[in-house]
Amino acid sequence: MITRENHASYPPDRLLTDIRDEFQPGEKRLIVAAVLDGLETDLQTPVGTYDHFDWVYLDSVSGARIYRQSVVFLLVTAVKELYPEAEVIVRFTANKGLYCDINGFTAITPSIVSKIGERMKSIVAEDRPIIKRHLPREEAVALFKQSRQIAKANLIAAIPQETVSIYYCGIAYDYLYSAMLDTTGVLGEFILEPCDAGVLLRTVEHGVIPVRIEQPKFHQILTESKRWAAILHCDYLPDLNRYVRQGKSGEIVRVSEALHEKKIAEIADEIKKHIQERRIVLIAGPSSSGKTSFAQRLKVQLRVNGLEPVSISLDNYFVDRERTPLTPDGKYNYEALDALDLPLFNRHLLELLAGHEILLPRYDFITGKQELNASEPVSIDPVQPIILEGIHALNETLTAAVPRGQKFKIYISALTQLNMDAHNRIHTTDARLLRRLVRDYKYRGAKALRTLRIWPIVRQGEETNIFPFQEDADAVFNSALIYELAVLKKHAIPLLADVEAKEPEYTSAQELLTFLTYFDSIDEEDIIPNNSILREFIGSSCFFDRAGDLKT
Repeated sequence: MITRENHASYPPDRLLTDIRDEFQPGEKRLIVAAVLDGLETDLQTPVGTYDHFDWVYLDSVSGARIYRQSVVFLLVTAVKELYPEAEVIVRFTANKGLYCDINGFTAITPSIVSKIGERMKSIVAEDRPIIKRHLPREEAVALFKQSRQIAKANLIAAIPQETVSIYYCGIAYDYLYSAMLDTTGVLGEFILEPCDAGVLLRTVEHGVIPVRIEQPKFHQILTESKRWAAILHCDYLPDLNRYVRQGKSGEIVRVSEALHEKKIAEIADEIKKHIQERRIVLIAGPSSSGKTSFAQRLKVQLRVNGLEPVSISLDNYFVDRERTPLTPDGKYNYEALDALDLPLFNRHLLELLAGHEILLPRYDFITGKQELNASEPVSIDPVQPIILEGIHALNETLTAAVPRGQKFKIYISALTQLNMDAHNRIHTTDARLLRRLVRDYKYRGAKALRTLRIWPIVRQGEETNIFPFQEDADAVFNSALIYELAVLKKHAIPLLADVEAKEPEYTSAQELLTFLTYFDSIDEEDIIPNNSILREFIGSSCFFDRAGDLKT
């Protein structure tokens, strides 16, 4: 950390690019941005009257985002120079890269992709400057209306600032939400290749470009999300704000919820179709994806299909505390697969499937002991499904004693259908984090600081325990609701505003606060049905009591 006390004071008008040039020769890692008094900023900003600032490096989470967004601008620039009438539309992350459409072609051929990639490399070789200019908001709106980028013009028109930062690279210009690098010369770490009807852009992460991994199931849910956005006529954030301002929030809520209900009913129909051979239903997904609410709604639809589902809680199969694995910092790791009594759990599954009665255990979180035979006898009918929900549900090791053909696996995610505009994505992890911030405060009394602090650990666990198994799912469900961030806004803002500038998490809190200013708030929560997945986070769900516990 650089402070006025431990380093010579810089004049307020000194650009961070100049200071970066002093430090970069002594750094092994590429500097991509800075954090001034806790606020992330690009390097073309004056240092001002700072108290302290830090560098943002490429190998950090924020640094990788900034680098990727800068390479997206490189892609936009190359397409603009080669095909002036074409338009790049950034869609979603998939296959270890960023999937983009390029409108204006009958088909995106390998030769077109190769030509665009070569132009990108030539622009990198030029070491062309990426210049930030400040324009009055009205002038910026007119600029993008003139180039027929209406969504971007509408996005800028809604922000409260009087001036707007526009980035220029040759003939291309853009309004980009995140900080940007100041030159193309450092943007050579990328691979552009054909993918479906568009392109896949892979950029450097943790020092390497990740290997492409085909994810057809994951891509399926992303494609469906795009279709849902089209049904709602709500591709971009200004479209959602228009619904809110016109008093039509209820319309978009009702259609969004109906899309969810229809999809859940389709999954229930698929389970019914295969119930003779697949009686174990396994549900998994990352944090705050709405797994529990989904499981309850699925039960309702299975009942409609004449089935009587029974749930088994994996929490009751924890081993005694002295046998529980530990995290690197010595805490009990209840998210580890070895924290479960797998032999007992698998034996019980086999006995239930064979028509026998079992006595379920109960885990006492106070004593840390597993109490065996703690329930009344439990048995199931020959066509009665068993529903299991948990982070390890898609991992075959959890249910190793049961053949794969006897299991129906469902992967739940929360992949937002909404983009800010054609080039600025809404990150799915940010949407899930906002869900968790609101829920943790409402039901667990946890302040935003605690949730922000543990989020990187949560994300690391997802990478290990959940994402590697998502492609083994028989069905995928997207729990994101296109309107939800407009609802979460008023709940999250006071929580994030409570994070003090002295905390390392202050930067993340401020980024989320800035992000939420783009949304018009949906205040009338009575239009949201009580079985909505969003209710799991904001309250008044028909599936949970006032303490946030699942109703029995």
